[in-house]
Amino acid sequence: MQIHELTPQLPAKPAVKRVGRGGRRGTYSGRGMKGQKSRSGAAVDPLFEGGRSSLVQRLKKRRGFVSPHARNLTVTIDTLDRVFVANDTVSVTSLISSGVIRARDTRCTNVKIVGSGPISKKLVIDESVLLSESARTSIESAGGKVSR
Repeated sequence: MQIHELTPQLPAKPAVKRVGRGGRRGTYSGRGMKGQKSRSGAAVDPLFEGGRSSLVQRLKKRRGFVSPHARNLTVTIDTLDRVFVANDTVSVTSLISSGVIRARDTRCTNVKIVGSGPISKKLVIDESVLLSESARTSIESAGGKVSR
């Protein structure tokens, strides 16, 4: 055996199907008759929609942005101290009924209590309301309870 008789052992590659060159498949070989996609080397942009503005281009003209993530409605401890009396339960429904937040604002949002100021009343915070760490320590130091 000579060196020129050796062949490298490469992984097998499937044969590329060559269409559009006559032969058994007929003259058009499954490409249809005329048009951009029947030509050799045809690569049509996947966003191309035949000449009309594509969906991506139409959406660009719509102004604004709506985030898919829920945003937090913030309520301060000062507001809770002013609105609620001692031993009240603070939940989303009680915040709506007391007029602190509006019902239509809670459809795609969370309610979060923030603030590091002192609070003078014992309040029970429902688990449906989010809390910052500073708000949690202020409420618990005033004798309140956080349900979790």
